[in-house]
Amino acid sequence: MKFDLPEKATEPILQIDAREVEALLQGPAMQLPKWPGAQVKLKDGRLLYIREAKIEEAPKMMEYVKRLMDVDHDFYDIVGARVYSEILGWYRHRLKDPYTFVGLIDGQWVGFANGRVMSEDINISLHTMALARGGRIGAVMYYAKAYYAFEMIKNTEWWATYESYNGWMRWGLGMAQPSYPWPDVQHELGGARVYYVTKKYWDQLIKNYVREMAGADLDFNVSDSVRKANEELIVPEEILV
Repeated sequence: MKFDLPEKATEPILQIDAREVEALLQGPAMQLPKWPGAQVKLKDGRLLYIREAKIEEAPKMMEYVKRLMDVDHDFYDIVGARVYSEILGWYRHRLKDPYTFVGLIDGQWVGFANGRVMSEDINISLHTMALARGGRIGAVMYYAKAYYAFEMIKNTEWWATYESYNGWMRWGLGMAQPSYPWPDVQHELGGARVYYVTKKYWDQLIKNYVREMAGADLDFNVSDSVRKANEELIVPEEILV
């Protein structure tokens, strides 16, 4: 768009440093607390280590997630497409204040959970996935990111929505989550209904419910040997969802 100048300009053509534009497009990041890493002994005896994903791991994570788009059951195709875009948005700094957790067993990538912080009050839950069967890995990953939101960031609301029937039954119905009036309030995942949890509800019931679903509590006393064993993320060869 161009308008005629109402006054003579000494420099009618301006040159802009793209880094200055990037400051506008990216925006300043919130000072989110670092996830320290936690371990959980799964019901089948395996030790799951949950850490923050590293930005340099994003390309190989996207290569795996891209393959989910070909899975034609339980909405994994759309989940794969959306998770791919979320990882890419984090990688390219086009997602506001994201957090991305990976669950690892001896380096093998078996769990994923991510979200982003809308404001000091509201945390947006995006996706949670188990990449291997057994052990209630998905429940543990969900518990970890909700714990991070309420106990570490100190958010006062958790906004979620569900693409699959199983997700809605386990978390929406299972946690008896109330929802905001729709379509007045919409989740950023497709404009779907927002199911929410308040900090008060988390403290009263939900924290214990999710912890029971996970089958164990988070252990932040992680040994150096466990951290070292899970330093490198190994992408699964097979799609087992």
